[in-house]
Amino acid sequence: MPNAIEKAPRGVIWHDLTSMNALDVIRELTLPLPWLGLSLWLFSTPMWVLGFPASFMFFLCALRLNHEAIHSNLGLSRVGDHLVMHVLSAIMGASNSAVSYGHMVHHKHAMGPGDFEGKCGHMSFRQVLRYGPRFPLDVNHAAWVGGTPALRKRILIDWGLNGVVVGAAILFSWQFLWFHVAAMGIAQCLTALFAVWITHQGLGDNALVARSQRGVLARIAYLMFYHREHHLFPNVPVRRLPKLAARLDASVPGYAQSRRAVVPWLDHGEFGR
Repeated sequence: MPNAIEKAPRGVIWHDLTSMNALDVIRELTLPLPWLGLSLWLFSTPMWVLGFPASFMFFLCALRLNHEAIHSNLGLSRVGDHLVMHVLSAIMGASNSAVSYGHMVHHKHAMGPGDFEGKCGHMSFRQVLRYGPRFPLDVNHAAWVGGTPALRKRILIDWGLNGVVVGAAILFSWQFLWFHVAAMGIAQCLTALFAVWITHQGLGDNALVARSQRGVLARIAYLMFYHREHHLFPNVPVRRLPKLAARLDASVPGYAQSRRAVVPWLDHGEFGR
């Protein structure tokens, strides 16, 4: 592990990238809905197995939306951010209030000893797969122990909403809801892998805070792979991270050359090894 993780470079113009107009807000809030609708429809048909890829894409978009709510990047009030996290908790089978606590600790300690979310980045591929099912439990435990009474209340609300969804699946025996709950359970067990490990792994020999992707894979991942830029400037909404990355590449000496891609052979940049 490096002695010091990189900090945001000085002199970079970024404040103009933070504003969100009404259309931006609507686009972010509705981003996961097409994938959710498609997955639920497929789960209700004989083609139910095709619902799982669509459900994964919903989960990815929901992660992005929840991530923006955590950082107050949606242009909503903080109450609005919490409401978004509660709704997503019910649909994603998680306590996103607990996730919010863990993610902010992750930003504060950035892969250091106190970063219980980021520790996944120090694991091997096999280790993180084995650890995956335990990861959501550790996140909830850490948030419950380390959080405020207000946070514990929000966590209880999240758990209650999860109970309502599972209860509805049991009570009504809806096939599409059973498959959705199963898909979310699988996704939660893999979150340590594709939400933490994939953007932080293999950086123990240098001071880079995270990996960053360019090109088609970055678009397929709904820009969530611009992760180095996010860590350096967390108040810039995800939709604006490509613009921020271009500014950093152009104005910060050595920034582009030092970048590590998530999947190098799908990275269009000259660097990104």
